[in-house]
Amino acid sequence: MITRAAARDALLLWFGSRAGLLVATLLGASFAGYAERWRKWDAGLFVTLAQYGYDGEPGRPDDGLPAFFPGFPAALRVVHLVVPDWETAGLLISLVAGAVAMVALARLAELEGADGWMAVAALLTFPLAVFLSAGYSESLFLAFAIPAWLAARQGRWAAAAPLAAGASMVRITGLFLAVALVVEFVTRRESPRRAGWLVVPFLPLVAYSFYHYSRSGDWLAWKHAQEAGWGREFVWPWEAWQSTWGTAMGGDENAVAFRMEIAGAVVAVAVLVWLLALRRWSELVYTGAQAGALMTSAYYLSIPRSLLLWFPLWVLVAKVATGRRWVIALYVMVCGPLMLLNTMRFLSGAWAG
Repeated sequence: MITRAAARDALLLWFGSRAGLLVATLLGASFAGYAERWRKWDAGLFVTLAQYGYDGEPGRPDDGLPAFFPGFPAALRVVHLVVPDWETAGLLISLVAGAVAMVALARLAELEGADGWMAVAALLTFPLAVFLSAGYSESLFLAFAIPAWLAARQGRWAAAAPLAAGASMVRITGLFLAVALVVEFVTRRESPRRAGWLVVPFLPLVAYSFYHYSRSGDWLAWKHAQEAGWGREFVWPWEAWQSTWGTAMGGDENAVAFRMEIAGAVVAVAVLVWLLALRRWSELVYTGAQAGALMTSAYYLSIPRSLLLWFPLWVLVAKVATGRRWVIALYVMVCGPLMLLNTMRFLSGAWAG
């Protein structure tokens, strides 16, 4: 049974943790300069897209921009009409979207028979949770994806489909969500008369591909942008492992980041085995497709960060911890300090996942 208390607890955890993170990261900086500190890595690229579109800043073209789907830049542009500072607008989007996502996650966990607040606590203290606060697309994606999955689990396909389409506008991960919804539909043995809804989440990807085809003649511009900007070319899984391992064993700053990538890959494989053992086929498709894409790139990149989007993982953690509070207490004590440390790394400009 889904209770109102789940939503209340999720919001308390979300806004309470955001307040704590603000105090921990302000460190004497003025509020005027605080938002600017969060304009790191992709956050700056999202602002560029919101300002100038996919042609990029005049005189400074960037072939990697099509890798970013238009949902978050569009939201930035709308919020900027009210909030003049781009960085602050991005932080506000993540703040509001994160609140929506946490409520949905708590309700999804309760639907699965777990304590909702535990799923939220596990996600918020995950070492890479800094990206839920920054002007990145993770919170906005989850604000669409988790409610979509919750609606699908309740058999409300008329709600699940447009919500999943919203997720597809934000990240390519929406494609994996759309495929997983097809599997969920089949395993639930839903009426074929409702199958038309399953097409809706794929439409944003088609529209986005057509947009780039009309401007550049390339249907897969988003994929080729990832190859051009980040070297995400397909290789065999063992080749990706070897290249990542070699860098991780080095002694420079990049070694730390790639060790995090390897740790994330180990966790990802463990979760996939877990879902396989439980025969959670639709969740396995959603997470497994992401893992497969990330682990067949030229090297591991953003695997730990991608785990933020694995809402089935946070529900599983909550199910294990429900009735065993020491589990969530131990998890928070171990992961919480790592999350704060990684937040400081991010704000200092270091690659944090």
